[in-house]
Amino acid sequence: MAKVLPSLVTLTRVAEGLANPSFMIAANLVAALSQADLTGFVDLAGAHMRIDRLEPFGPYAVLLPLDRLFEIRVAAALRLWRALNGRRPGSDPGALTADRQTRLILALRALDARLLGTTYPDIAAGLFDAAPISKRDWISHELRDQTGRLVRLGLKLMRGGYRQLLIYPYRRRI
Repeated sequence: MAKVLPSLVTLTRVAEGLANPSFMIAANLVAALSQADLTGFVDLAGAHMRIDRLEPFGPYAVLLPLDRLFEIRVAAALRLWRALNGRRPGSDPGALTADRQTRLILALRALDARLLGTTYPDIAAGLFDAAPISKRDWISHELRDQTGRLVRLGLKLMRGGYRQLLIYPYRRRI
C-alpha cells in the first residue's frame, strides 16, 4: 500500500541497539498505534492518519524508503510523531486545497459534458453561469482557454492521471 500511497506511515520494529530507551515515546502513547482499526486509520490529537504496522507490537520505528517520494513520507511520519507527543500534528501533506478540489470538480463536469457532445461555448456557459456565448464572440472570449484547459484536465484524469492525486502536491517532481 505504501508503494501507491506515500502519505501512509509504515511502522516496523526498532532494530536492536538503534534507539536509546530513555528517549522512546511513552508506551501508553504508542499503544494508540496498536488500536488502529482494520483499515489502518488512527485518530491522534484530532488528526486522521493512516498507518501500516509490519510488526504487531512496539517499540516502533518508521520505515522511510529513500525514493523520490521521500519528502511526502517524512512529512507524514513527522505528523504522526507530533501527534504521539501531544503536539499539533499540522496539516495533512496530501490534502487537496479547496481551490484544487473546485478545479477538479469543474474538470470532471467539463469532461462529462464534452463526452456527451456538448460544444465548448455551451460547456463554458454551464460551468460558469455565463450567458450563452455566440460563435463570433467565442473566438476571443475570456472563458475559451479556461474551458479548454478544464476539458483537457478531465481527459487526462480519465486516462489515468487521477493516480497523481495520491502523491499530491508533489506530482510535478515525479
